[in-house]
Amino acid sequence: MQDLQEKAILVSVFLNEKDEKSLQELEELAKTAGAEVVGVLTQKRKNIDKTYYLGKGKIEELKNLIEQKGANIVIFNNELSGSQIKNIEDILNTKVIDRTNLILDIFAKHAKTKEGMLQVKLAQLKYSLTRLRGIGVTLSRLGGGIGTRGPGETQLETDIRHIKRSILHIEKQIEEIKQHRSLYRKRRQKNQIPVVAIIGYTNAGKSTLINALTNADAYVENKLFATLDPLARKLRLPNNKIVLLIDTVGFIKNLPHQLIEAFKSTLEEIKFADLILNVVDISQNDYEEKIKVTEKILSDLECFNKPVITVYNKSDLLEILPKNTDKEVYISAKYKTNLHDLVFCIQNALESGNKSL
Repeated sequence: MQDLQEKAILVSVFLNEKDEKSLQELEELAKTAGAEVVGVLTQKRKNIDKTYYLGKGKIEELKNLIEQKGANIVIFNNELSGSQIKNIEDILNTKVIDRTNLILDIFAKHAKTKEGMLQVKLAQLKYSLTRLRGIGVTLSRLGGGIGTRGPGETQLETDIRHIKRSILHIEKQIEEIKQHRSLYRKRRQKNQIPVVAIIGYTNAGKSTLINALTNADAYVENKLFATLDPLARKLRLPNNKIVLLIDTVGFIKNLPHQLIEAFKSTLEEIKFADLILNVVDISQNDYEEKIKVTEKILSDLECFNKPVITVYNKSDLLEILPKNTDKEVYISAKYKTNLHDLVFCIQNALESGNKSL
């Protein structure tokens, strides 16, 4: 991020009612990236324009809005092609990024470990490679700020062969880390230590939960993707057995496929886990839709037939607290409400699966 906060206008085409909800999420993403949202422009259409995303008249309206608000970045709520970015910037003469680029930028900002930074860089390079022809001129005037972390500033100085070489080099490094993780995993299995993967939509409270259960010190902030790098902590169950809790990257609707691909080695921890805790922010009106997003990503990762406990977090905000079951537990990680019930559910689920407990 630059020292000077960027002023952003958000743009979205509404193909259906669900798209209106995703615009609210885009605003949260923009704020997480450090932008000040100064305007919003929307258009209802049957399909997205292949040349300008919006209709030509709306593009002119957007140009006027940029001047009125003094905006210096426009963020589109869908993934744009390289040619769309170039066409739009030729008219607006303003930096243009899409939802995917924005998420990649946030990941670049929050990655701290060597593996996390490598995975984000890999995703950025693959994203850039597909748009190289269309955004070559665009990148020459970006300079910095949102959407340019990582390889963005040097893309003009490289050619396609160099980017491909960089991708291969990073993939080799990630593969080496993956092999180390595989050895650790085999060691855990040999020592019969069960693994519980904590997953869920971004900002559902996964890090707060792992802190509450293990007295850990995972970073917590009320922002999307506040934590990115995996975190592993030991938890002692009531029967005195030890399990390993693994926190994973938060999910989000339309998580860029480049990120899913890049983070597969990390997300494999979910695939090899003995139990999954799906943390859900029950205070959100669209929590059921977010559960579906999480379930779809689990399906994409081929995490079939895994035992899952749905952990409804922030239940202190409910007027009536539902009864807990073996599959659903209502908690407040912040106030440590019902964590005792959750721990017993974890123990029972692992005992049912005969995981040496």
